[in-house]
Amino acid sequence: MAKNLLIVESPAKARTLKKYLGPDFEVKASVGHVVDLPPTRLGVDVAGDFTPEYQVIKGKESVVKDLKKSAGKSAQVYLAPDPDREGEAIAWHIAEQLGGAPERFHRVLFHELTKSAITKAVANPTHLNHDLYDSQQARRVLDRLVGYQISPLLWDKVKRGLSAGRVQSVALRLVVEREKAITAFTPQEYWTVTAELAAAQPPLFLARLAKLDGKKFDPRSEAEAAAGVAAVEGRDFRVEKVVNRERRQSPPPPFITSTLQQEASRKLGLTPKDTMSIAQRLYEGQETDQGAVGLITYMRTDSTRLADEAIKEVRDLIGHRFGSEYLPERPHFYKSKEQAQEAHEAIRPTSAFRTPEALAPYLKKNELALYRLIYNRFLACQMAPALFDQTLADIAAGPAWFKASGQTLKFKGFTAVYTEDRDEGAKPAGQDNGNGNGEDAAQEGLLPPLTEGQALSAKQLIPKQHFTQPPPRFTEAALVKELEDKGIGRPSTYAAILSTLQDKEYVAKAEGEKVGRARRHLVPTPLGMMISDLLVESFPQIMEVDFTAGLEKALDRVEEGSQDWRTLLKDFYGPFAKALKAAQKNMRQIKGKGLPTDIKCPTCGGPMSIRLGKHGEFLACDAYPKCKTTRDFTRDEKGGLVVIEPEVETNGVCDKCGSPMQVKKGRYGPFLACTAYPHCKNIKPLEGEGNGNGLAPAEPLGEKCPKCGSDLVIKPTRAGGRFISCTGYPKCRYSRGLPVGVACPTCGGEIVEKTSRGGKVFFGCDNYPKCDFATWDRPLNEPCPQCGHPFLAEKTTRQGTTVRCPAKGCKYQK
Repeated sequence: MAKNLLIVESPAKARTLKKYLGPDFEVKASVGHVVDLPPTRLGVDVAGDFTPEYQVIKGKESVVKDLKKSAGKSAQVYLAPDPDREGEAIAWHIAEQLGGAPERFHRVLFHELTKSAITKAVANPTHLNHDLYDSQQARRVLDRLVGYQISPLLWDKVKRGLSAGRVQSVALRLVVEREKAITAFTPQEYWTVTAELAAAQPPLFLARLAKLDGKKFDPRSEAEAAAGVAAVEGRDFRVEKVVNRERRQSPPPPFITSTLQQEASRKLGLTPKDTMSIAQRLYEGQETDQGAVGLITYMRTDSTRLADEAIKEVRDLIGHRFGSEYLPERPHFYKSKEQAQEAHEAIRPTSAFRTPEALAPYLKKNELALYRLIYNRFLACQMAPALFDQTLADIAAGPAWFKASGQTLKFKGFTAVYTEDRDEGAKPAGQDNGNGNGEDAAQEGLLPPLTEGQALSAKQLIPKQHFTQPPPRFTEAALVKELEDKGIGRPSTYAAILSTLQDKEYVAKAEGEKVGRARRHLVPTPLGMMISDLLVESFPQIMEVDFTAGLEKALDRVEEGSQDWRTLLKDFYGPFAKALKAAQKNMRQIKGKGLPTDIKCPTCGGPMSIRLGKHGEFLACDAYPKCKTTRDFTRDEKGGLVVIEPEVETNGVCDKCGSPMQVKKGRYGPFLACTAYPHCKNIKPLEGEGNGNGLAPAEPLGEKCPKCGSDLVIKPTRAGGRFISCTGYPKCRYSRGLPVGVACPTCGGEIVEKTSRGGKVFFGCDNYPKCDFATWDRPLNEPCPQCGHPFLAEKTTRQGTTVRCPAKGCKYQK
């Protein structure tokens, strides 16, 4: 029987630990939290000093029972959930559920899951940290007080299913205010004048006109730019001053949680949620040639500190692999931000000698990509700076003064393994920054050898028009950086914040655009903008960025033991309760009324309001149900409403009342409806050309509908796919996938063409859900000539279309 019980929160972590701890330890997993606030009521005794009312989470009763049984057979209990606030809370709650003498409980902190780190941590346990637990408890109660009381208010005022959060709603405000700033932005015209010059030796280079007649040259019109060109045309160009200097670029610090999320988004196209999920797996342990081992240190950290042993190991590796010139004389040390938990390390590989190449056979594609990112950043942070030879030249031409600059890489340094990506709007040195001040160098390219007094030849003068640009929309990486810079939330919460905003449909990723590696911009939905405006109006303090950041600092003081958590809650709840009471009375009522506008109903002349439907906002007459007029609308560049008048397309006459039949769009596509509705409710399917949706006409299938006996047709989808539909629609809604003439390799059924909910064409078995075979590639009724697989598959990418064998291990393609 094991003498000791060690409890972690993750089964994967438990499996890794079992391999190192031996028979003296029984390792169990709590599978996350075992208790929480009740899901159906507030669960906080506000009058009783904000005491939380915890209860065992539904479905966790058997886990708690099993832990109690194991604890009863063990002399000592080691509590080893993650080394952060949430982990500390899990440890406290487990100890409370198990009961018994406090001295038998020991807190173990695993910052990495390697044999040496595990042995050391178990041999040196600590005590449960009450301040850290109080900090988590205060956050949990604060979030419950805000979310559980504002969300029902939104259900009553707007619609059910909405939510608000202490940090989530402030993050939403940032996205909404950025969109409003973009909408309100007025582009300003400005011009630049650039000279293309030649020296005694190539290459040609560019210089920008910076001063004219001793004054800054800042043309705001074509005429002003033309005046600049006229002033220097025909003039001799001469080099007045040349400055050659060496520029050093220092390596970036090792990753912390927020910077890992940002770079994984920029370089790998991963969402913060996916990044943290993959990092969790790398931390908890992966099977390698050395058995199960944790590959990175703990991934929820705001500290850039590195262990001395880790620095020594990576310096040895750099010197051996890259040479002494890449190894700085002394290690680099990086300053962490204020309030960082210095007990933690930065995110790094648990061994510098465990290279990505060595782990490639054991990791999935995204796991390997993220590990390589972490590994290379760790190497880079301890390598020598990159060195650039930079040349700055001042060039005179009559009354004008031009500037040129260029640089070349002299020594790669850390850039041999890693370069940091930039957010949109962060321009490299020497590029136009969009302010039109004319002082930036024209281009950071290569300059020819230049000497003071040297004559230059002007090949051409180039006046160019520009417009100032609005602030860019946030990408997920940029929003994480903004939250971090403003002190809103903590790194461990960023992934959840961004996921919630998108899950609640407050924010969406802009369609039809890509920024860098699939980084799409975040755009507030009409619902998100409405919710943000309502919350800012009713809860100005809670929605204030500085107030939220100040509250985070107060919670950090609770963690440090310098502030009482109950006092913090009392100070917060007084003003919040007053604002909540006022909002219940004064918040604008959207549900049942909508947002009033100055638009008049085209049918009855009454006012129209913006209402929320399943598919977004629309305009509806306030006289409903007497007047049922609705209109779609868009917004102009300034946010004003633009009504979309419906195009009335008639197609024949009603066979019941003789009124014209009108083409309408329904949930399942276009159909014909009588214009005398609601007096006549006749509807008919729309067939042949002119279907009103821009798609090709339906093709006869030559079969009858098994439900109603009408003809079946092959219809196109907006995604470019096809399906079989009944001409009796909308009365008969029979449809099925279009067979591709290939048998399912799993069950022998028929593979058919389908369209996913996201609008993408895929191919699956018609025996679904009994058979779940599916593929994105189009099956072709042609056996593989190499391995004999019954069919080939057609795959289309940006590089073109290829036909290949889908059989695992077969590399045939054409």
